[in-house]
Amino acid sequence: MSVKSSATVDVRTPLSSAGLVWGLVGVAAFSFTVPLTRVAVGGLSPLFIGSGRAVVAAALAGVALVATRQALPSGTQWARIAVVAAGIVVGFPVLTSYALTVTPASHGAVVVALLPAATAVAAVLRTGERPAQPFWVFSLAGAVAAVGFALRQGGGFGGVGWADLLLFGAVLAAAVGYAEGGLLAREIGAWQTVSWALVLSSPLMITLAGVAVAHRAPSGTAVEWACFAYLAVVSMYLGFFAWYRGLAIGPMATVSQVQLVQPIMTICWAALLLGEHITVLTLTGGLVVIACASAAVRTRLGQART
Repeated sequence: MSVKSSATVDVRTPLSSAGLVWGLVGVAAFSFTVPLTRVAVGGLSPLFIGSGRAVVAAALAGVALVATRQALPSGTQWARIAVVAAGIVVGFPVLTSYALTVTPASHGAVVVALLPAATAVAAVLRTGERPAQPFWVFSLAGAVAAVGFALRQGGGFGGVGWADLLLFGAVLAAAVGYAEGGLLAREIGAWQTVSWALVLSSPLMITLAGVAVAHRAPSGTAVEWACFAYLAVVSMYLGFFAWYRGLAIGPMATVSQVQLVQPIMTICWAALLLGEHITVLTLTGGLVVIACASAAVRTRLGQART
C-alpha cells in the first residue's frame, strides 16, 4: 500500500496563498491554547494537562489512521516522527503547562511571539531555504514588536525565572517540531504526520498521565475540563491538520511568520476569557505585528516571482 499524502510539494515550490490560509487557520486554533491552559491549571495539574491532552489526541489519531488504512511510515520517517513528537507532543505542552501555573496568559504570549522567528531559523537549518535579507529584517522586527507587546502587557519579566526558562524551552521544542513536521508532511501528509507523532509518543504520555493521576487525582470544574477538552482535541490534534498543511505548501520560513499574529489573538482571548483589559497599546501593538508579518510575506513573494 502506498503512503497517502495530502501535501506533496517540492521543496522549491513558490509560496502560494493556500499555504498562508492554512497556516492562519492553524494559528487561529492555537491562539486559544495559552489562555485555556491558564484556566485549566487552576484545577488540574500541569503534568496531567500536558500528558493527558496528548493521550486523548492519540486515541483520536489512532482511530483516524486505522479508519483510513494509512500505510506505516518507513524506518527513517519514524526517526523524524520522533523528532516531531518530542517537540510538539511532549516538549511544548508539558513545559508551557508548568510555566502557566505561575505566569499569566499575557506573559505566556511571549512563547508564541518568539515561535515564528525560531521556526524560520529551524526551517533554514533543516531545509536549506534561504530567504532574502529584507525577509529577515521584517521577521526580526515583527518578533521584536510581538515580544515587546507581550512583555508590556504582562508587566515585564521582572527577572528571568524558572517559568521563563520553561517558556524558552517550549519555543525551541516547538520550532524544531514545526520545521521537521512541515517537511515530513510533504511526504506522508499533514494530518498523518501529527497522527503518527501522537501514536508514537502515546506510551510515554500514558505513563506520565498515570503518574499525574496517582500523585493528584484530577478534580477540575466543568469549565476547566472544557478547556482541557479543547487543548486535547483542537490544540493537540485538529489544529495541526491546518498548520502542517500550510507549512508543507510553504515555504516554511515564510508561512511560519503568519504566527506573528498569534500573540495578538491570544491577548484578545485572554481579555475575553480571563477579564484582562484591552488598551490602546493592545490595538497598536497588533497593527505593528501584523504589518511586519505582512511585509515579510510580501518580500518572500517578490523573491519567488523573480
